[in-house]
Amino acid sequence: MRRYETIVIVRPGAGETEFSSVSDKVTGTIEGFGGLIVRIDRWGLKKLAYPIKKEAQGDFLYVEYAGLPEGVKEMERLIRIDDRVLKFMTVKTQDVFTPDAPKTEEPAEPE
Repeated sequence: MRRYETIVIVRPGAGETEFSSVSDKVTGTIEGFGGLIVRIDRWGLKKLAYPIKKEAQGDFLYVEYAGLPEGVKEMERLIRIDDRVLKFMTVKTQDVFTPDAPKTEEPAEPE
């Protein structure tokens, strides 16, 4: 399994139940393909840098998880066809998932 991060921007007028439905779709698909949710966080309503589909704000969802590439592909397919989602982005953070390991980051340069 690999470790991923996905950020989903949901329409601001979607409401709490619609946001929960999108969140459940994301986590359910990952777990359905044998994945493991590491962390899920709702960042809330934020102003966008530029309008997306005529929306100036978006409700942000952050999901950190371990899963197989097939599960990520299916989750992205389901998000792509959902009209409530404005944008999403998935980033692979580790090639091999090791539980409780920090994400790999570049060490700071000494001054």
